[in-house]
Amino acid sequence: MKTFVILPTYNEAQNLAPMVEQLLALELENPNILIIDDNSPDGTGPIADRLCARHPTRVFVIHRPGKMGLGTAYITGFQWALDNGADCVIQMDSDFSHSPNYLPAFVAHLDAYDVVVGSRYVPGGQLDPRWSGWRYFLSKWANSVWVRLILGVQVRDATAGFKCWSRHALELIPLDHVRSNGYVFQVEMAYLAEKKGLRILEWPIYFEDRRIGKSKMTVPVKLEAALRVFEIRWRYGGLNRALARVEYLRESA
Repeated sequence: MKTFVILPTYNEAQNLAPMVEQLLALELENPNILIIDDNSPDGTGPIADRLCARHPTRVFVIHRPGKMGLGTAYITGFQWALDNGADCVIQMDSDFSHSPNYLPAFVAHLDAYDVVVGSRYVPGGQLDPRWSGWRYFLSKWANSVWVRLILGVQVRDATAGFKCWSRHALELIPLDHVRSNGYVFQVEMAYLAEKKGLRILEWPIYFEDRRIGKSKMTVPVKLEAALRVFEIRWRYGGLNRALARVEYLRESA
């Protein structure tokens, strides 16, 4: 199985090299890493180039001219990976909020599922205790109330950015028509996965706050994402809940 990990980066100079080395050390069959850097002013781009030179058959880099957004970075990465023979594609943050150690289990479950979601809000999922009460409330409310109410999705962590997609799943989703950028992109992809009737497994994870650097998920960004959920409903119409097939891991991870 040919696996691609997509790492969008903006100012991740201190995190990128350790993340890439840890990913390459995992017990995954034929792992590949695609870094998509949005002209980071902190020098992330040159670090990505050095990693590519060190691992020329495993690490690849796309440089974009500026900060073009998370959604467009992932769409670019998904399409590039599919064009280059990916059997599965993993999306994750490069700041260690998403632990690479979950990935072998994610990939192994693609035999039975189309998408595996690293979920904070299923039994066994945990958030970093350093999260403020307000931050926890906003995230929990967005997933448990707002997105479920407006879109009708069953997935418990609709804003999760840690996912493992089968090739089949990404080929079914009309990537050329995905319009959301920023963090609401995660919601649109979760919605489309259910609308297409994909088999989804939510796997409980421990979500660690970023180790180094500043979070890009500010309160204004969260509020904008909440409003844009309505756009997804208007664009695609209602969700046929009979098609959605979402499960969560019912045993200890």
